[in-house]
Amino acid sequence: MNGMSALVHAHVTDAIKTPALIRLTPNVVLIRFETLKVYAALGAVRSLLADGTVRKGQTLIDSSSGIYALALAMACHRYGLRCHIVASTTVDLTMRSQLEILGATVDQMPPSDDLRLDQRRRVARVHELLERHPSMHWMRQYHDPVHYLGYGEVADLVARALPSGPLTVVGSVGTGASTGGIARSLRERDPDVRLTGVQPFGSVTFGSERFTDPDAIIAGIGSAIPFGNVDHALYDRIHWLDFVHAMAGTIGLMRDHAVFAGLSTGAAYLVAGWEAARDPDRNHVVIGADTGHRYTARVFARHREAVDPAGLAPREIASLDELALPWAAMDWSRRRFGVPAQSLYRKERAS
Repeated sequence: MNGMSALVHAHVTDAIKTPALIRLTPNVVLIRFETLKVYAALGAVRSLLADGTVRKGQTLIDSSSGIYALALAMACHRYGLRCHIVASTTVDLTMRSQLEILGATVDQMPPSDDLRLDQRRRVARVHELLERHPSMHWMRQYHDPVHYLGYGEVADLVARALPSGPLTVVGSVGTGASTGGIARSLRERDPDVRLTGVQPFGSVTFGSERFTDPDAIIAGIGSAIPFGNVDHALYDRIHWLDFVHAMAGTIGLMRDHAVFAGLSTGAAYLVAGWEAARDPDRNHVVIGADTGHRYTARVFARHREAVDPAGLAPREIASLDELALPWAAMDWSRRRFGVPAQSLYRKERAS
């Protein structure tokens, strides 16, 4: 015996939620999760139970492209709730099987190469089910700020692990709760913490909906509909990447650091490398939302096709009307963003 004691967890969600922090370069640290959204689901469910919004035995329903679905099913398993998932067409057999074994009802959208259509179908299906079963509680992961609550714990981990000094958080925007929640909590300690968001082309969230990336499969980092949980004014920088660049980052992360992670993590890793080179005195934390298992066939099995990240660079733009494939970057400067997105299709002028 070496005198070390092991922690026995009350439920698997406690075991898998805690991330590993891995230093990739002198000023880039990866915070790697098995399933990032366990924090969002646990924080939300605990809050909803505590304030009486939901009760044990009730059915929680939501739409998901994957990792939130599993996180919510696990939270429901832990707290005695029923779970109904309206799943994206991108949810694979491995994920669906886990959901079903956990007791979740899974409605999966039909095969489609159009992720915008897939997302709209999912939301329409949720509304249909709520009309039939008004006792269900819609979690609204895209819109309910209750999903921010769990990420304060992640911010505490980051603050304890990293030395004091300038810090930038880099991660996929997604529903806005993870990057937004972590940045908000860190800024309670240091208002100068910067937040860099990563977007796929085609997402409405930061105004790239007029573009189409036919190979895009990163459904969890963009959106075909406005997300209420995205607080645009939290973001200092935004990067838009196509699939080729996200794949380059994902394979590069595995090749250079032996980290098997999802496509959104690879995209954030590529962006963080660029930002870290521009600002070497600032630590950059890359949010690694999940592992690479659901991208095995379409990304990792094609690793020989991946381009070298070292030769890639974004086009710096000053306004959304300059946005162009395959990789663009812009100082967002914590601005608000209205609907429609065209409100920012011009350069800001000094008054």
